[in-house]
Amino acid sequence: MTREQYILATQQNNLPRTENPQLYPVGIYGWRKRCLYFFVLLLLVTMIVNLAMTIWILKVMNFTVDGMGNLRVTKKGIRLEGISEFLLPLYVKEIHSRKDSALVLQSDRNVTVNARNHMGQLTGQLTVGTEGAVFEHSVETPHIRAEPSQDLKLESPTRSLIMEAPRGIQVSAAVGDIKATCRKELHLQSTDGEIFLNANSIRLGNLPVGSFSSPSSPSSSTTRQTIYELCVCPNGKLYLSPAGVGSTCQSSSNICLWS
Repeated sequence: MTREQYILATQQNNLPRTENPQLYPVGIYGWRKRCLYFFVLLLLVTMIVNLAMTIWILKVMNFTVDGMGNLRVTKKGIRLEGISEFLLPLYVKEIHSRKDSALVLQSDRNVTVNARNHMGQLTGQLTVGTEGAVFEHSVETPHIRAEPSQDLKLESPTRSLIMEAPRGIQVSAAVGDIKATCRKELHLQSTDGEIFLNANSIRLGNLPVGSFSSPSSPSSSTTRQTIYELCVCPNGKLYLSPAGVGSTCQSSSNICLWS
């Protein structure tokens, strides 16, 4: 026996021995055990409810590998089918509808479409409201038409309305009249060509009438004048002069001094 073994053996023999030692049980018993089982059961029920709600949301929202609901993510972009509602601004490059259906944009108020350049500046704007369509800048389109049985109206409330075309502008009314009214002056100008009026009758209303009396016929003042001569002032103003044997424009040219 080594010295270390002898020391350990003598120390174990010298330890006081207690009789009837008390044994302590290991574990959770009583009300603590019941509370633990209750919390475990509550956690299990919560997990089952969460799993059921998750499955229900996936089913209702129609989540798939390609997207959710009417939204599909493809290689060319995003595809929406059916009716969709956007609560925040939508930024897209192109919007297309299916070939067999129209594209409908609906809002409780006005619908506004903005176009901006690379600097973020507004270059064009289209606003559709109850009164029609409002364009912020110029418009380039091959066709403008109104709804069936509705009038088409082009209006510029504060500025001028300009129509430009490199190959000419044609205004025609198949079964109705064409009226052009203005508050000040109406200009018809052709720089390289001519102004051609082709109609069965051309009438110029409210032209001033000059006075003319022939000294050789004293009774002409009592005769009702029915034939007039159309005269032109140097500034282009038109007026009527009572017709005579010769031209009477020079005799009644005092109207040109008033213009």
